[in-house]
Amino acid sequence: MKNKKILIISSSFRLNGNSDTLADAFQKGALEKQHEVEKISLRDYDFHFCQGCLACQKGKPCVLKDDASFIIEKMKNSDVIVFVTPIYFYEMSGQMKTLLDRSNPLFVSQYQFRDIYLLATSADDDETAMDGAILGLNGWIKCFEKASLKGVVKGLGLDQYGDVKKDTHILKQAYLMGKSIE
Repeated sequence: MKNKKILIISSSFRLNGNSDTLADAFQKGALEKQHEVEKISLRDYDFHFCQGCLACQKGKPCVLKDDASFIIEKMKNSDVIVFVTPIYFYEMSGQMKTLLDRSNPLFVSQYQFRDIYLLATSADDDETAMDGAILGLNGWIKCFEKASLKGVVKGLGLDQYGDVKKDTHILKQAYLMGKSIE
């Protein structure tokens, strides 16, 4: 088995919040399989909305001089990307959506990633609470014909800070998903 280069992108602004804790469980499983894992938190970076100029589609660098290019380069050179988001109003966080929009330079690149995972948490306990986020992420994935959504962990009914720590089933699911990467 070849060790994979895994990038975990946490879009939560809550340090050690529910979705961040889910990401840590996934990371633990992947590290136990000897994969190279890097976890970044979007709260640590400064990036702005895409302006739609499409300079990146013409082989030019992004006109916005912020941290998005750094993150996008990490995405490009990873075998596996794990997106982590709290669910707000039945959709992915704005930070995650902004990053997906800014990743337009990947479309014309020789991107390495093939496997995409989603870890999400919501206060709502309805099984459909994450459908919007999954649909949005699948829309992004459709632009990359070599990539596919390999798995989703739904942390439902996690209303308060730290609730995920009491849900050993969902933490185990994230851990096992990380450990299952081949």
